[in-house]
Amino acid sequence: MKLEILTKSENSEVQKEIISKIRDLINYKNLEPGDKLPSERMLSEKFKVSRSNVREAIQKLEFYGLLKSIPQSGTFVANIGVIAMNGMIEDILRLDEPDFKSLVETRILLELKTARLAALRRSEEDLANMEKALNAYRDKVLNVEDAVQEDLLFHLAIAKASGNSTMNTFMLIITPEIITNFRKHHVCDANMSKRGITDHQAIFNAIKEQNPQLAKQKMKDHFRELYSYCYS
Repeated sequence: MKLEILTKSENSEVQKEIISKIRDLINYKNLEPGDKLPSERMLSEKFKVSRSNVREAIQKLEFYGLLKSIPQSGTFVANIGVIAMNGMIEDILRLDEPDFKSLVETRILLELKTARLAALRRSEEDLANMEKALNAYRDKVLNVEDAVQEDLLFHLAIAKASGNSTMNTFMLIITPEIITNFRKHHVCDANMSKRGITDHQAIFNAIKEQNPQLAKQKMKDHFRELYSYCYS
């Protein structure tokens, strides 16, 4: 059994190395769309890394549409030409870890859109999930407790209500980094957290009333101080 304790940057380098080796394997074996890759166990032994590292690399390539995993069957090369695949993998290997400013910019752009779409598409179940998250956030703030996770759960509920699975996925991807950076930079002080209760309620009300323009504006108002914080 391999036991690997890696820092975030070390793990990122291992993942990039595995992705590079998977690319080389596809090229060397002349694998075509629909061809099956060796199993995670075989790749782990071949690359001398843990199976969890191999799994993470495969999941990343799946996210970008370069591989496709089918339960009980294995992992297959996606329907993309070799030249395009090699170019995309080169781009993936050059990607840097996003900084806090980039995360916030991405979050704001996404959430202005998800708030508008949620107002148009939300179901009664979506409203119930948003209200549950809103109440959990309010309780934590009023008890002077850390409410960052509850805050983001409210926003994730809105993303889900938007009915756009891609936007929802992007929110799920950036949320862990946002939580880490919020705590690192101490973004949410007591005053901002308390104001967040009012902001969340206003956003929720606009979505409940199915007013897309108002929902977008209330979300924009909610992010005003956060946006200023990132550029100060």
